Amino acid sequence: MLHDLAERPLVIGHRGAPGYRPEHTRSAYELAFALGADAVEPDIVATRDGVLVLRHENEVSGTTDVARRPEFAAKRTTREVDGKPLTGWFTEDFTWAELSTLRARERLGAVRQSSSSFNDRYPIIRLRDLFALIDTAADEQRRLIRMVAEFKHASHFDALGLPLDELFAAELDEAGWGRGDERLIMESFEPGLLDRLGARGIRGSRIFLIEATGSPYDLVLAEGTRAARYDEFVTEAGLLALADRVDGVSVGKARLIGEPKPRAGARGEAVAAATDATGAPLDRRAAHPTLVGSELVDAAHSAGLEIFTWTLRPENRFLSKGFRRGTARAAYGDWLGEFTLIVGTGVDGIFVDHPDLGVEARDWWSRAEDLAR
Repeated sequence: MLHDLAERPLVIGHRGAPGYRPEHTRSAYELAFALGADAVEPDIVATRDGVLVLRHENEVSGTTDVARRPEFAAKRTTREVDGKPLTGWFTEDFTWAELSTLRARERLGAVRQSSSSFNDRYPIIRLRDLFALIDTAADEQRRLIRMVAEFKHASHFDALGLPLDELFAAELDEAGWGRGDERLIMESFEPGLLDRLGARGIRGSRIFLIEATGSPYDLVLAEGTRAARYDEFVTEAGLLALADRVDGVSVGKARLIGEPKPRAGARGEAVAAATDATGAPLDRRAAHPTLVGSELVDAAHSAGLEIFTWTLRPENRFLSKGFRRGTARAAYGDWLGEFTLIVGTGVDGIFVDHPDLGVEARDWWSRAEDLAR
């Protein structure tokens, strides 16, 4: 039996270790395990023939060499994804045999030249490949390693006859993970998908991803302009309601380290600038104030929910203003300061592109807490 050696917060390798290797590649995941990640997070999309593959989005021009492949030029098209037109190459237009010939590229290569230096070296991998990588790393390191599976654009794939929950259940069985267990965490921006995973009897935590603006697209499809905004879920009432439906929430780090910028309302009051998933403006506010920082974490815990946050990155481009150092966007700023500030809110998991830095920040905070006692 493997021992669960993970401390809190969990350090989750966001798409592996893309700070060092192109995201969602075998190399990125293997490096994440070596750097001490407690879990890794794959983004899951589907091919035309129902194979689940790991890509940031179903449109792959930014993460593969597809644009340089003349044999696939005719597959470039415009699709509507979550209510918005998008042009490029889409996984649902490829079979796995076709997609497997592409090579991965780092999505943030402009600020990560060390990672992008590995562009075009590694193939795309499938979800079933990651199950095998996790099992191998766990056996070698003799510790439990988790998967945090993010389901991308579930309603879009439903409409194509590629239900991600059904395909995922089949992959679990094929990988020998049965109906899931404590190693499995599932997350989505669409709560209906999480409901369906639960209805299928898949065991593991279900985490609702909460965007900075807008509404869950499945709710928009069902309710139109009446769909609840994401902000409505990060109130005390919203969190309590979620507790009957999911096991936790995951929010962008901006909700933990500062208020989003408001715009002036018609009478001068502050109103959150937000749009729904169709791009329509949302002027109504939640009945209760949205929570931020430690208040949000404490309220989630009081409701019996776990709370994760994304994405912690060390480069100036991604740090909050007060933690940037110098003017070079690719240079590291005071990442330790920001990371430990976030760890100090009491979150249960942090998504990081550099797992070793996440582990260092957690260890630093733990030592500081011990000294303060």
